[in-house]
Amino acid sequence: MLKLTKKADYALMAMKHLAERSSEGSLSAKDVADAYGIPPEALAKILQKLVKAGLLHSQHGTNGGYMLARPAHTISAFEVIQAIDGPLFITSCITVRGECGQSDRCNIREPLRKVNDSIEAVLKRIKISHMREEPDQVETRAPKAADLVTIG
Repeated sequence: MLKLTKKADYALMAMKHLAERSSEGSLSAKDVADAYGIPPEALAKILQKLVKAGLLHSQHGTNGGYMLARPAHTISAFEVIQAIDGPLFITSCITVRGECGQSDRCNIREPLRKVNDSIEAVLKRIKISHMREEPDQVETRAPKAADLVTIG
């Protein structure tokens, strides 16, 4: 089963929170952690990874904190997940090396690669700005998964 890690969940939650409050300037890790009940130490490490990936800016000092490095409509869910979890592979044969003990006998490698590519494409199309709670806005602004995934 394809499942995001808890760290990736937290990262997406934090990015959405920072996007929604971008007019307030920098927000502290504690502000974000308190808003969602995320362990502050864990969130601090996640936010630092997002800074290293170039998705967030951090400011030190009294009014310091974190803010998006780019507009929310230019940051994809894929970028956030990859910054936290690394490359996305749904099966061990769809890796950088692409080899396993069954490579010479495998008859599902290509279909699985297509599934992996489709999932990646969907995540690249979903932007932080699309992640809203209001179903109406998600439907009109975010791409529908059924429209994005084609395996053929």
